[in-house]
Amino acid sequence: MLSFTDTQRFGVGLMGFGVFFLLFGILLYFDRVLLAFGNILFISGLPFIIGLRNTFHFFSQRQKLRGSSFLLGGIVLVLLRWPAIGMLCESYGLYLLFRSSLPLVSEFIANIPVLGLIFQLPVVGTVRCVSAPPPHVIPY
Repeated sequence: MLSFTDTQRFGVGLMGFGVFFLLFGILLYFDRVLLAFGNILFISGLPFIIGLRNTFHFFSQRQKLRGSSFLLGGIVLVLLRWPAIGMLCESYGLYLLFRSSLPLVSEFIANIPVLGLIFQLPVVGTVRCVSAPPPHVIPY
């Protein structure tokens, strides 16, 4: 069982409400107010969970600067009333930031009983194999 401090619980709440408002804003045909509010809540909840220094370190790593800039640019575009283009930029930025952990997430989801059946479909299996990075060979 995970134990969270009070500030981490507050951060989880902020991020949860942020995801809720983001999804609700997408369902309401890219409502810019809900998307902007969801972005602000989601981004403000992250430092409460992992800390301000770790948040800054994660987004300022050299290999993740492109993803961070696309994510920040997408948030700015949503705030400047371009919600569809902003969400596309945010999605691409999130993909760039978390693409190294996507194979781990797909393996985890494949082991879940009901969702694992979906991952056994030929189309999904092919996409999973293509999106996985090539195995690294470690020389001895």
